[in-house]
Amino acid sequence: MPKDDIIPIILDTDIGSDIDDAVCLAYLLRQPRCELVGVTTVSGQVVERAKLASAMCLAAGRTDVPIHPGTENPMLTPQKQPEAPQSAALASLPHSTDFKSNSAIDFMRRTIHERPGEITLLAIGPMTNVGLLFAIDPEIPALLKQLVMMCGNFPDGQEWNAITDPYATAIAYKAQPKLHMSVGIDITTRCFLSADLCREKFVGSVLEAAAKMAETWFKHVEGITFHDPLTAAIIFEPDICKYGYGSVEVEIMDKDNMGTTRWNADSADKRHTIAVDVDPDRFFEHYFSIAGS
Repeated sequence: MPKDDIIPIILDTDIGSDIDDAVCLAYLLRQPRCELVGVTTVSGQVVERAKLASAMCLAAGRTDVPIHPGTENPMLTPQKQPEAPQSAALASLPHSTDFKSNSAIDFMRRTIHERPGEITLLAIGPMTNVGLLFAIDPEIPALLKQLVMMCGNFPDGQEWNAITDPYATAIAYKAQPKLHMSVGIDITTRCFLSADLCREKFVGSVLEAAAKMAETWFKHVEGITFHDPLTAAIIFEPDICKYGYGSVEVEIMDKDNMGTTRWNADSADKRHTIAVDVDPDRFFEHYFSIAGS
């Protein structure tokens, strides 16, 4: 494959809470155009989350992907997800256990500096690692190829990743990488499969590993909304979605609405891109053509 077709990605994830993180990682591990430079974990029980990421990598036959636990707690607000429930599946999945503590931000910072203009930072969990990275090293956003986030509820609403660490979310949206892309829950909720259909379609070693993790999820939810896999897919197949251009502001002053994302399509500052429509059938066809291979 031509080198120009390969996209280097750092995945920042709270794998172990909503199952769609594992489903997203399955896609990236099978996507031939993805150079998965590393995986960083965020939010409560970051080491358990790192173990789950390693289980997915091993299921795909990949031992080349660095995995770094990151930050457990939000910057200034109480923890909303202290545990990683899907770690219950680790008993039946081979996984690594040796991880350097709290190494995510150092890894991200070093790697992005070493490869200026190359790295796509794909953030699909609370924005704590991203916010701290940008606060510690304000040069980082300009060194990225793009920042792609599963975050927000547009034009004006709340979404889990955004509200779990609202101050970090605000920092992430203040940053000015060359391309700043968000896929919000207003779009991702259109990509849903029932539990039974997921069980039927999750074939092949890496999706079977995700299926084992999903059984914990299915005890409480009747299917999977492909929030994060959709966000990853548009990096490689942008025509799956349509887009709007404007600016996003994050509420941090009103304690009852912390983390609310407010979209302004009329802003003179068009520094943010958001997904405004999706073709679910096209997405699922693309997703399973890659992850199910």
